[in-house]
Amino acid sequence: MSAPALSDPPPLALYIHWPYCARICPYCDFNVVRDRGQAEQASLADAILRDLEGQAELTGPRRLVSIFFGGGTPSLMRPDWAARIIETARRLWSPTDRVEITLEANPTDAEAGRFAAFADAGVNRLSLGVQSFEDAALRFLGRNHDAAEARRAAGMARDRFEQLSLDLIYALPDQTPPAWSAQIDAALAFQPDHISPYQLTIETGTAFGRAAERGSLIPPTPDAGADLYEITQTRLAEAGFEAYEVSNHARGAAARSRHNLAYWRGEDYAGVGPGAHGRITLGGARVATEAARGVKAYIEAVDQTGLGFASRETLTPREAALERLLMGLRTHEGVCWRDLAPLGLSADSGATTELTRLGLLDAGETRLRATAAGRPVLDRVVMELAGG
Repeated sequence: MSAPALSDPPPLALYIHWPYCARICPYCDFNVVRDRGQAEQASLADAILRDLEGQAELTGPRRLVSIFFGGGTPSLMRPDWAARIIETARRLWSPTDRVEITLEANPTDAEAGRFAAFADAGVNRLSLGVQSFEDAALRFLGRNHDAAEARRAAGMARDRFEQLSLDLIYALPDQTPPAWSAQIDAALAFQPDHISPYQLTIETGTAFGRAAERGSLIPPTPDAGADLYEITQTRLAEAGFEAYEVSNHARGAAARSRHNLAYWRGEDYAGVGPGAHGRITLGGARVATEAARGVKAYIEAVDQTGLGFASRETLTPREAALERLLMGLRTHEGVCWRDLAPLGLSADSGATTELTRLGLLDAGETRLRATAAGRPVLDRVVMELAGG
């Protein structure tokens, strides 16, 4: 990809939220709803297109670097709707030489059979929510596919898309290190470009959260989770993957998620669809946007204003710096000191010095980074740096 000229507009990533799911997973706390009739979905697709038009007027000219269809389950979307959204985004903003276009998908046979249509629509990167290649684990996680379907879908996706990312979930109750290592090996067999292993988190308000409150679900101890985390780092490094972010591993720089890097680097991204969040620089200030969460409310907002926003707030310099701290320290590249100036942080500040002494931070001349020891306790590190 050629380097941008100095006069080029700043980059923009685009997130499209498709909230529909065939089944709500018991660990999920995203803005999702059960799959509904085609009439509502068609109305939502139309509202998303009109929201794109409104946000393009708001942002002005930008270099479009990525489009990410998330959810929910965007692979339930009709592929021709995805094609229209992609075509509209490429018309409204100036696409770079290669726009990364990611679709999240579940491995059911019905969805996997539509991979060719999504590739024809312009999707060049598939993020496949395998979560596990073991049937008992999939039943526990409430997934609507089995291990055989996961393997078939991964094989089809590997053949169809330029890049393949696999999502896995670990630290399930009673999961042993050998069992987790076997899951990593199963994923590696499909030669993915990218693997995102997420530690199971029990969120309040989810089915798993309620089960934990009743005592019927007992997650692994922190020490057990830490052991599985270390196995993840070691095994994927041995397989040639770099841990460029806490929960994301890529087979070289070209396989890193360009879209997610926009979040972690504090670049601009527009959020479109019910409940989607965005961060856009307007008038020199960073503006946080959030779309209406309900499908009908989102469609009504677009009908009334041309935008799906429920809120739009200009962040203070300190708020923007806190976001940079939280997101940037998740990556191996860290955060530039100049981005942290509103927090009063420097290599010589008290919290930085102490956390560096403990081996949790690397305070370089130009950037602050979390060390390998600091990444597993990043919440604590950020709290200390933010003065909390």
